[in-house]
Amino acid sequence: MSDTYINSKRLTEEFVELISIDSLSFREARMAERLKEKLRAIGLTVEEDNAASSLDKDGDGKSASNIYVRLPGNIPGPARLFCSHMDTVAPGTGKRAVIGPEGTITSAKDTVLGADDVSGLVSILEALRAIEENDLPHPDLEILFTAAEEPYCNGSRYVDYDRLHSREGYVLDLTGPVGTAAAAAPSIISLTVTVTGRAAHAGFAPEKGINALSIAAVALAGMRTGRVDEDLTVNFGTITGGNGKNIVPEKIVIEGEIRCLDHERALCEAERIREEFAHAAARYGGSTEVSVEENIRAYRVREDRGVVKRLIKASGELGFTSEIIVTYGGSDANRLNEHGIETIVVACAMENCHSTQEYTTVDELTRSAQLTLRLMTEQE
Repeated sequence: MSDTYINSKRLTEEFVELISIDSLSFREARMAERLKEKLRAIGLTVEEDNAASSLDKDGDGKSASNIYVRLPGNIPGPARLFCSHMDTVAPGTGKRAVIGPEGTITSAKDTVLGADDVSGLVSILEALRAIEENDLPHPDLEILFTAAEEPYCNGSRYVDYDRLHSREGYVLDLTGPVGTAAAAAPSIISLTVTVTGRAAHAGFAPEKGINALSIAAVALAGMRTGRVDEDLTVNFGTITGGNGKNIVPEKIVIEGEIRCLDHERALCEAERIREEFAHAAARYGGSTEVSVEENIRAYRVREDRGVVKRLIKASGELGFTSEIIVTYGGSDANRLNEHGIETIVVACAMENCHSTQEYTTVDELTRSAQLTLRLMTEQE
């Protein structure tokens, strides 16, 4: 198959256009509308679910639902799903692309660029156009564009998985050279710890109080945090509470997370943390409550599975170096694997994501679209 089917100029122009659309998480409605227009212009039928009704927290109609497209195949082979998300992180209002003389694309450095995940969106759109324009043979293809992925894959909670027939999938949402793919990712569990003591005047009667902050400090000091081992990380990132410098703090709330490549071990770690806080509270005469939320579940796809072997083969045919890695970031692949769709995450031309230093290049965008097209059309 010729690699000239990808139109780099059109691809770059579409990337610049789409990153200019504000699409912060829970605010992707304009992006969704533009994507639907583009998909229909290719000649595809677009469907949506009702996710926006659950995601629209402010009731202002700016949230989007998940988008589905099915392209019936004309060659044998398992159906393949391709997924990217429509939202970006902050600061993401007023984004604009700056293209350097050597083809590097950055933001104006006052916002993120939005390559995460516009690079995935445009790779899929350009590959679909190449198929339609050149009548390229392909198996059944399914496209899923999700809303609100950045905050722990909220949008894919509401995907109608009965609509999806594929048992293999590729999520375009990873940093690194094109050809890299993540075949394993962790469970992510959020923790909210409420520590309760007793308020008292810090000058007149501190002995009558129970310092909730002291309880939290003792618990955290005795706890393993950071990279606990190669499979487990624990972090506490926010702490709020207290009513004044001269008041013994009665209540402290601490928020954190656990990431682990083994879901059951993640749950065990959450229970160990619960016990650590309970012991510290008992020492001072206070109390604690630990709320545990399972955000996404860990997955691991073996390298001998078809979805991985196809990625390695397609990369090699294009002259790209393929590397199968483990990531500690979550993605829609976590939910797709949980619902029986064996999915890996594919690098798609995004670097320094979640920062104002985010960038991509015209060459890497082109390679991403080339690989996506290969994955869509690769014959078994």
